[in-house]
Amino acid sequence: MLTAALLLPLLLQDPGNRPRVRETGITIGRLPVGKLNAITDVAGVRVGHVTLIEGDAIRTGVTVILPHGGNPFRGKVPAAAVIGNGYGKLVGYTQIKELGELESPIALTNTLNVGKVADALVGWVLAQKGNERVRSVNVVVGETNDGVLNDIRGRHVEAEHVLKAIATARDGPVAEGTVGAGTGTRCFGYKGGIGTSSRLVAGYTVGALVQTNFGGTLRIAGREVPASALEKRDDRDPEEGSCMMVLATDAPLCARNLERLARRALAGMARTGASFSNGSGDYVIAFSTAESLRIRSPAKSPLTGGSVLRNDRTSALFVAAAEATEEAILNSMFRATAVESKSGKARALPVDRVIDWWKKQ
Repeated sequence: MLTAALLLPLLLQDPGNRPRVRETGITIGRLPVGKLNAITDVAGVRVGHVTLIEGDAIRTGVTVILPHGGNPFRGKVPAAAVIGNGYGKLVGYTQIKELGELESPIALTNTLNVGKVADALVGWVLAQKGNERVRSVNVVVGETNDGVLNDIRGRHVEAEHVLKAIATARDGPVAEGTVGAGTGTRCFGYKGGIGTSSRLVAGYTVGALVQTNFGGTLRIAGREVPASALEKRDDRDPEEGSCMMVLATDAPLCARNLERLARRALAGMARTGASFSNGSGDYVIAFSTAESLRIRSPAKSPLTGGSVLRNDRTSALFVAAAEATEEAILNSMFRATAVESKSGKARALPVDRVIDWWKKQ
């Protein structure tokens, strides 16, 4: 087996196969990670991407997260949503807040494509077997603005792309970096994207998936990365931007404690040096896949639902949420490749220089 020290040079030789942060020898946090170190370590969770890179203008896409392999409307899961800063668009937020349930896949895309993606999700849910008489559905779509690198006004993500992302969603390893909804995003003045990570604690798994597009001063494992370790970054609105964060867990958490869990993702984001600017849309969606809490329709009995984890059992899960989010954000940058279009460009984080700096600490 190759060690991190031997593997890193090989990874850096291929710009399409850049390393995850843990593969460079940097450890984030103290809790153990899952087998894949991904949100899909939570059994049943699937992720799908469609990436659109066309001509000299289109640099965008869509990412979907499905809570389980069945009909999400007939097998709703407990869920919560939290706003860090609300300069953004999160379709479906109010019903999650009110009922504490998730009944559709979660889709991530760019700001001006939210409406088209939501419409495609509605069509998909209505078409599922058993939903023939459904007259209301709460689909969930989040976004960040990729307009610096992408022809965002063209609204190029179509229903066919959303349906393909759902159809190709899989468990197992998750593609990161310049893929799906992260194709045209930037982070800390460099290329951002999609990142994921997971943590194991007290017999449960907590997984995070992020779409990074925000600013601030980059920190890795609590240490500010100096300018000397970085190439010149793109300083266009260096503090602005947004981040979508999705947490999944198999721990039997009620909606109230899922909201508490979601707030800890914002702590993970803060640890990376985020500025949480006026123009940021920072949102977290958290859900539990615990079978005992699955909200089934039609109900098998007048009262459904199982036992939930006590409040005094949640602290370790909170640590897991913060650590997984922090590492997922860094993975989104370490894995991202440079992107250029007629409207702008974003350099990839110079991982080799960052690692050289890290080794000297």
